[in-house]
Amino acid sequence: MRSRGRSGQKRKKSAPRRRLRRVLLALTLGLVAVAIAGWIAVHRFPWAGPLVADSLRAVVGVDAVTKLEDFVYGIEDRWNRFARSDEKPKAYWEVPSGEAKAAPQPSASAEGPPPLPPFRPRDVGPVHESWSAPGDGVWVAVKDPRHPEEDPHLRKTLLHPDQYRSWAELFVVAVDLRRVDVHLVAGRYEPKTYERDAKDYARPARIPESVQELLLGAFNGSFKTDHGHYGMLIDGVTLVKPRKRACTFALYRDGGLKIAMWPELEPSLAEMVWFRQAPSCMVEGGNMHPGLVDTKARSWGATLDGETVIRRSAVGLNDARDILYVSISNHTTARAIALGMKHAGATDVAQLDVNWSYPKFVLFHPREDDGQLVAVALAEGFEFSEDEYIRKRSHRDFFYLTRKTEPQKTAKK
Repeated sequence: MRSRGRSGQKRKKSAPRRRLRRVLLALTLGLVAVAIAGWIAVHRFPWAGPLVADSLRAVVGVDAVTKLEDFVYGIEDRWNRFARSDEKPKAYWEVPSGEAKAAPQPSASAEGPPPLPPFRPRDVGPVHESWSAPGDGVWVAVKDPRHPEEDPHLRKTLLHPDQYRSWAELFVVAVDLRRVDVHLVAGRYEPKTYERDAKDYARPARIPESVQELLLGAFNGSFKTDHGHYGMLIDGVTLVKPRKRACTFALYRDGGLKIAMWPELEPSLAEMVWFRQAPSCMVEGGNMHPGLVDTKARSWGATLDGETVIRRSAVGLNDARDILYVSISNHTTARAIALGMKHAGATDVAQLDVNWSYPKFVLFHPREDDGQLVAVALAEGFEFSEDEYIRKRSHRDFFYLTRKTEPQKTAKK
């Protein structure tokens, strides 16, 4: 009888434990389901990622969310390297084979200076010969459907800069600065300002209707103020004070563009129309940042770790400063995007915004049914809407491109 009593007591004690295990298992499965649903939402709905990240930052802080992003993107990368290891690099568009490799130089005329030669950057080929898709490094014309007869002002190419990840893709647009102007617009909310004189600065956060006839494309800006406090000047108003240890993308009154660390550009501040800052220059004077050259280096001064495999964006200039390179990427480290931009022809490079929802490059085409101007993605898979930057107010700063009314050569400063 005593033995049965002890057995009964064990059964009574084990019952609550089983219930506890069931509850813990249910909670674990629930958390996993929520995490999976959240990950799907973040990668399907452009608003989901910012909402989740900003909500978490309000609770646990910016640094904690950055570490969480590093951790989550690390898990995704490890999964991709397991599940996609046999994938070959992918092409996204056809590359015409009949286009001339070098454009003929126009002859001089007694009536005035010759017209500008067609825009034809030198093809650079793949970053890694044995690790590329057809057409890698070939500059393909980006035609404006409103001017189909015109020589292209923009060209695009695709590169695969990471020989260990075939799905690491870098889409690069080359912009002819002899024919194209670059403009900066402050976002509706970002960059957030703490400057008293900037509190009343008007933020339409859209491309003005007055220039939409000349509009070619647009792309994202830099980080939120809380992610590094990188500076911005626009319309004579300093929204965020410049940081000394920051890469600076600046437009000057003579139309020239520069990318360099702030101490180099600060003496010419009075000549600037606008500037926008980013983490330390990835490439400067043709040399990659030491933190990106060393494969063991984890950071070069950015918000996210340099080895985080993430969607990124960047801008660059060639040595003559007559070509602007704009890139958006999939699944790249900081080193990979820097290497790809340098390979494309940029001698000075600044990284812009990162993460899933923010990097984007859109073109503007008239819609077939009503002729209304709408945004068109450069490549599939990037988040955007048809009203992006033109009717929809952007929460964050961005750049846009217009054709010059009087094309001219851009002199190197």
